[in-house]
Amino acid sequence: MGTMKGSSVLTSKIESEIELLQRHVQMLKAIMDNEPIGIIRLSELLVYPQHKVRYSLRILEQEGLIKPSPEGAVTTDKLKVFMEQLKVILDDMERTVKELKSQLE
Repeated sequence: MGTMKGSSVLTSKIESEIELLQRHVQMLKAIMDNEPIGIIRLSELLVYPQHKVRYSLRILEQEGLIKPSPEGAVTTDKLKVFMEQLKVILDDMERTVKELKSQLE
C-alpha cells in the first residue's frame, strides 16, 4: 500500500495500522494456503524481512488464529470466525470512510 508522501499527522497512524493489518492478513492467507509453513519460507513468499514475519506470527498466535507445530505455523479453528468478523469490520470502516469523503465535498 505504501504511505502517501506528505501524509498528515491526522492520518499517518491509521495508515500505518491499516498497512500492519494488511500484512497480518497476507500472512494468514499464506499460512492457510501453505500450512505448515516456517518463517524463512513465509519471508521468501511474501517478500517481508524475517523480523516482520516473526512479529506478525507472534500477534496471530496471541489472537489464537495460528499455532506453532514442528513443521511450522498452522491455522486454528478460530480462523474462519475471525475472517467473517473482519469482513464485517472492514465493511463498517468502508462506510465510515465514504461518509468522511462525502463531508469533504
